[in-house]
Amino acid sequence: MAANRFSTGSEGAQGNGEVPLEGKALLDRARSLSNRPEDQIARACGYVGPSGRILKKSFYRALVAAKGYVLPSALHAGTAAAKGRQAVFRTRVHGNGNLLIGQAYTRRMGLEPGQEFRIELHKETGSIWLLPLGTTGSEDSIG
Repeated sequence: MAANRFSTGSEGAQGNGEVPLEGKALLDRARSLSNRPEDQIARACGYVGPSGRILKKSFYRALVAAKGYVLPSALHAGTAAAKGRQAVFRTRVHGNGNLLIGQAYTRRMGLEPGQEFRIELHKETGSIWLLPLGTTGSEDSIG
């Protein structure tokens, strides 16, 4: 029966509203399952995201914290550094000639999927303008 319990992927999952184990409870559970693969231990301790993906980094950080170590990143948990990748406001032309503007930038500009724009190229400044359809452009644009 125990083997089936680990294969379901639902036990202790964060996606199911259950809180992952921490502290002594985490250490005790991980120790009792030490003969299992790491993924099964993390899953059994509740380190599973809403999509069912195992949250290994969170699991390992919780283990380290449970052992009494304070990681430098844990000191800044509420800062922007804890929010994942940040926009760097740089891009490059891809090998196929495409220029990609990622989701971080479109979200920051408040753009929604399906919105349409007119592209204006400005030779003097080397800039590209996106104008919502229906907006008139300037006379010095190319295109």
